[in-house]
Amino acid sequence: MLLPVSYLVNIIFFIFLILSTNALVAEDPPRPPSLKTVTVSEPDNLAEFIIDKHRAIELGKALFWEMRVGSDGITACGTCHFNAGADSRSKNQINPGSNQITITGSPDPDLIFDFPPNHQLTKNDFPFRKLSNPLDRNSYPDFDSNDIVSSQGVNAAQFLYVKKGKARDIVSPKLDQDGFLIDNENVRRVASRHAPSIINAVFNFRNLNNGSAQNEFNGVNKWGDRDPTAKVFKAKFPFGKLEPISIRIKHSSLASLAVGPTVSDREMSATGRTFPDIGRKLLSMRPLELQRVHPQDSVLGQYSRWPKAGLDIRSYQAMIKAAFHPQWWSSNKKIRVSGKKSSVVPDENQSHNDDYDLMEYNFSLYFGLAIQAYLATLIADDTPYDRFMMGETHAISEAAIRGVDLFRSQTRGRCINCHEGAELTGASITRISTSPIRVRDEQAFDRGFNNIGVRPTTDDISLGGLDPFGKPLSYTRKNPTTIPNCTNNLPCPVVADGFIKVPGLRNVELTAPYFHNGGTLTLQGVLDFYSRGGDYPNLEQLDGSTIVPLNILMNTEVEKADLEAFLRSLTDERVHYRKAPFDHPQLFIPVGYKTDSNSVENIKEIFLEIEAVGREGGKPLKQFLR
Repeated sequence: MLLPVSYLVNIIFFIFLILSTNALVAEDPPRPPSLKTVTVSEPDNLAEFIIDKHRAIELGKALFWEMRVGSDGITACGTCHFNAGADSRSKNQINPGSNQITITGSPDPDLIFDFPPNHQLTKNDFPFRKLSNPLDRNSYPDFDSNDIVSSQGVNAAQFLYVKKGKARDIVSPKLDQDGFLIDNENVRRVASRHAPSIINAVFNFRNLNNGSAQNEFNGVNKWGDRDPTAKVFKAKFPFGKLEPISIRIKHSSLASLAVGPTVSDREMSATGRTFPDIGRKLLSMRPLELQRVHPQDSVLGQYSRWPKAGLDIRSYQAMIKAAFHPQWWSSNKKIRVSGKKSSVVPDENQSHNDDYDLMEYNFSLYFGLAIQAYLATLIADDTPYDRFMMGETHAISEAAIRGVDLFRSQTRGRCINCHEGAELTGASITRISTSPIRVRDEQAFDRGFNNIGVRPTTDDISLGGLDPFGKPLSYTRKNPTTIPNCTNNLPCPVVADGFIKVPGLRNVELTAPYFHNGGTLTLQGVLDFYSRGGDYPNLEQLDGSTIVPLNILMNTEVEKADLEAFLRSLTDERVHYRKAPFDHPQLFIPVGYKTDSNSVENIKEIFLEIEAVGREGGKPLKQFLR
């Protein structure tokens, strides 16, 4: 039977339409390669500072896990990164967010949290935005909180001074003005964003959720070349004359990252403490003197005094001398600090408490570079997926293979558009060095950062904010001459408000809760979030446009399970079991307070011991609310 000509024409047009539509869809990129294929970027001028890299790694590991770095003598860098490089504590881990919730009749409504201080989180608290239909972003929320699951740091206090050899700084307690109180008694303050894992952070061009830990380390703080006043002192030989100099060490975002929390009064420091003060306290101390180090520790085992605490090294001063060139620590001159100004003390002047020797003054330089050297060894590149991409065809399941193909599909998952390359993030040195700016829907934005609608943009503008010197955190906004043209030869408008750094995904099953607010408990919850296209669809700035619902996960439960299987194939078992290089010294971490409702004097802080493990690792630590 012959078909009518009009019917044939319609069929031909329909086929043409399908082919035309498919031609507009980008070809699926290849599967992400193994992380083993990526070379770690190192500063090209590192040898000007470090004389022995292995000794620098030893110093960095000791300092990272050293509890006496904190003003309270108990808070180490590792306190917030002890479990798979992240923080799995669940009590007293709430920050109230930017917009407080007002309760009518409250005596002080500005200090009301959705969740109170010292709250013990439970599975029922999640997600922080509970929609009546989890797959419809426009459905009515049954519960909504702008609180943040982060990491508890130190109590509110004003720094006074340090005593050599004393673990705790001498401070003056002050009533916490941000509401971290139980019956007007201070409890530990909580940082403003969820702590990302420091494992694989060496691959990031910038670090921290808002990108404030700069790629260039200036030896003093996290602001790199944004801070024109940041200077260290260098000794000229043979007379030890000191000169202030500005230094720039590229590909050192980990060093910038290390020196930020250490002097933050939300995280590790009493208000007003400086790095020279930390140096004055620590330099004469035996490293890790309050913590045991396993005799088979992959870095520090040869110095272990097991079963005694500490290292068989006399002092941090000795470790610095073994790792750094003398011109950065050897001088008999003193440096006087007066406000923001520092100057060499003339020989005829008498010294006083504001005078520091060269090793004390430059302590931030050693601290940043040594911790960077250590963190650069924490690379999780032996996951089942990495082995699969290196040729082990049976290293991952068929479900995980289907999952990675959903992950990279341009018509389905599109996850790979932000979680790019072997590092699984567009925030990597590899990606940003090649192309630091992305353009989408005729809007320009910093590569490796996105606003996906976790919270309203006004809750946390993040990358859209300014540094302390009045410059935009966004590189694209800061450098307008680099913005590409869109239409009519006009530069694309820049979007940055609410943009958060895209995290890598290795070990993601171990690092719940998720997103920068820690408001989602499970991987399934994350996949539901992307399926519905985020939680806030009507933002003016949302990754250049309103995020498009993926829909892939609404088709079948099998597809959701496939994508989750791929994410779980990104777990490095060395991380899970704390095997080298992820072994660590003993650590005591605060895990909230035990309270007696009848007496405020009976508020007692609770600590948990994390036992030291050596290169063979140990029992996996408990995951968040597991």
